[in-house]
Amino acid sequence: MRIAMLKIALIVGSTRPDRFADKVVAWFMETASMRSDMQIDIVDLRDQDLPFLEEPLSPAFTGGVFANPAAQKWCALVSVYDAYIATAAEYNHGPTAVLKNALDSAYLEWNRKPIAFLGYGGVGGARAIEQLRQVAIELQMAPVKAEVNIAMEPFLGVLMQGRSLNDYPYLEAGRTAVLDQIQWWGDALKAARAKG
Repeated sequence: MRIAMLKIALIVGSTRPDRFADKVVAWFMETASMRSDMQIDIVDLRDQDLPFLEEPLSPAFTGGVFANPAAQKWCALVSVYDAYIATAAEYNHGPTAVLKNALDSAYLEWNRKPIAFLGYGGVGGARAIEQLRQVAIELQMAPVKAEVNIAMEPFLGVLMQGRSLNDYPYLEAGRTAVLDQIQWWGDALKAARAKG
């Protein structure tokens, strides 16, 4: 028996001007928006104005109440979602500071929910994703196995050769796997959370 449609946040994890993340999000949504089993909202970190570690306590100890209104707004936003997908640009062999800060700026709101990653960079964002998986586990999230890894060849193909991410069948297969796994884990964990 199917529970209510999943609400998923697609978190844009880079705030740089002319970021590649916009191309990744548009490509991902081509398929994701056709799914009838989920509603995906784009949550752009450019729009969040998140403070950087301003709270007197870790979010794990605030009970979901924050001193800074921007942090409180962020937590209220992420709390409504059943699952998350994040673009993961790799900077200096790690994730972007803005994405790490967004994860660090909440706690209870992430608990017992799945997350998937769409990586890009030197080795398809794999090193950044590996670090993000560890962070997600500490936040009591369930990182799914599937991920998208846009390495340098497709990255440069899109930027310099007029190619599309759809020109790479392995990326399309990764996109489908991410959607299928986030749906399965999202349904399973939503049902488990509803049981208490």
